[in-house]
Amino acid sequence: MNTFLDKQNWRYATKKFDATKKISASDLDFLKEAVRLSTSSYGLQLYKVIIVENTELRAQLLPAAYGQKQVTDASHLFVFASQTNVGNAEIDAYLKNTSETRNLPIEALSGYGDYMKGAINPMSEDIKSIWTAKQTYLALGNLLNAAAELNIDSTPMEGFIPAKFNEILGLNKLNLNSVLVAPVGYRHEEDATQHLTKVRKSNEDLFITL
Repeated sequence: MNTFLDKQNWRYATKKFDATKKISASDLDFLKEAVRLSTSSYGLQLYKVIIVENTELRAQLLPAAYGQKQVTDASHLFVFASQTNVGNAEIDAYLKNTSETRNLPIEALSGYGDYMKGAINPMSEDIKSIWTAKQTYLALGNLLNAAAELNIDSTPMEGFIPAKFNEILGLNKLNLNSVLVAPVGYRHEEDATQHLTKVRKSNEDLFITL
């Protein structure tokens, strides 16, 4: 079987992490690079990823995650937060980065910049919020897959109180809103969930070929 598929069968949403096992610095760099290279609408990456290592800070976050111990016991806690202010400044910053990265005159990108501004700026704030939040799911997918490649466990979580996370992590002053949480580390040998057969729809139930 394809190695990628082997890893996908191996991974699961870990319920109990071994708090004594930590991700190495090199593996953490690999995970960060996988997130950095994630696909993103227009390439804008309108989010930040907060990696919480501090144990005291994670203990403060625990009640806001409904007491789910993965938050405190995993090696690292990734918090995906979307930007709440999206406009010309963010688009111009992307164009500047593109110009410098590809050694192109900024004027050569003006048409693309105008196109993005014409598509994004008319959006209502609610629509922008939904759109930027969706981008974090794409980055999360890369994290989960990259972690599985290294036999590192992960648990994607929506079950937390964003307003509390924002307050504790100081995200409001950074114009960020927490959307997703992903503890990463190593499964505890007592986590019985790891021995359960993965349950997914059959190809016949999932795919429609036209």
